Order: sequence, then structure tokens, then C-alpha cells
Amino acid sequence: MSDVTLALLAIEQGDPRAADRLLSLIYQELRALAASKVARETATPTLQATSLVHDAYLRLLGADPQKQHWDSRGHFFAAASEAMRRILIENARRKKRIRHGGGRQRIELLDDAVMADEESPDQLLALNDALASLAAEDPQAEQLVKLRFFGGLSIEQAGELLGFSRAAAYRQWNYARAWLRCRIEQGQGN
Repeated sequence: MSDVTLALLAIEQGDPRAADRLLSLIYQELRALAASKVARETATPTLQATSLVHDAYLRLLGADPQKQHWDSRGHFFAAASEAMRRILIENARRKKRIRHGGGRQRIELLDDAVMADEESPDQLLALNDALASLAAEDPQAEQLVKLRFFGGLSIEQAGELLGFSRAAAYRQWNYARAWLRCRIEQGQGN
């Protein structure tokens, strides 16, 4: 068993120091995942990677850590990916509210280039809606996308966590991407 799995088991058994041990074991990895997600947010992100990691960690272990149950390191990272996704979606919805600027777009006078892979709140919300539809049709494809997109894992890593071979993970990824693209384009036409 890995150190992370042992720490997760200790949390379930009520060890008061286990949550601190777990955080020290996974912090850098979670922070790297969060940084990649926040970098995509906008030219001026309102959410910092450290804040995203802390919020996700608190959601995972905050209320009552003994009631949480993770089978493995992969299960924990899947839960962390889901927590980060929810935080980013809530943040995107908050940004779209009228009192937070609604439909206005911020223009940075000193910023001469915009990253190509940024997601606007509209794009993030469209992806979230499409993912909900995909979950009803193919839950494994939806999990792969969440681990890849929100968890920052490679296709191989996400596939491994889900028990796919390398080839199956790539097939599933290509299918999910095409399916989501069609769903999002249909939604934009409405």
C-alpha cells in the first residue's frame, strides 16, 4: 500500500494526525493540478491555485473525515478532481451573475496576449452541462474527462485509475471529446 492509501485508512480509523500527514503527502501534486486548472480560467483569475487546493481539501475532509471512505489513492484523486470541478463551476456561475459583472468582459490594458487554452465562465458552464449529459450515457467516459480536464491527469494516468488499458483510455478519450464537442455545439445553437 502507498503512503497515501495508509494515510486515508488512518483518517477513516480516526487518527487525528492522519489528515496532516495526508496533506503533506499530496499537497504538491494537488497544487500542480490546481495551478493547471486556474491557469485556464481567464486572463485574470479570481481563484488562486493554493485557494483551490485548500477549498477542495476542506470539502473532502472538512466536515467529518471519519465518514469519508476512499478505497485507494486513485479514488481520493478522483474525489479531489470532482471537488475542484465543483469549485470552478461555482466560481464561473458567480462570475456570470449581474452583480459580479454579468455579461461584461474585462479588458486588460497591459496584457498583450491571451492564452489559447483559457476557459471563460460560459465555456466552463457549457462543459459542465455537457458532462452531466455524458454521465447519463457513459459514466466511465465522464470520469475519464473529469480526471483529465479537472484533475490534470494524463490520459494514461486517468485510464489507469479507471482500469483501462492505454489503448482503451485513448479510445474513450477521443470518443468523449467528440461527444462533448457535439453536445456543446448543439447547446450554443439554441
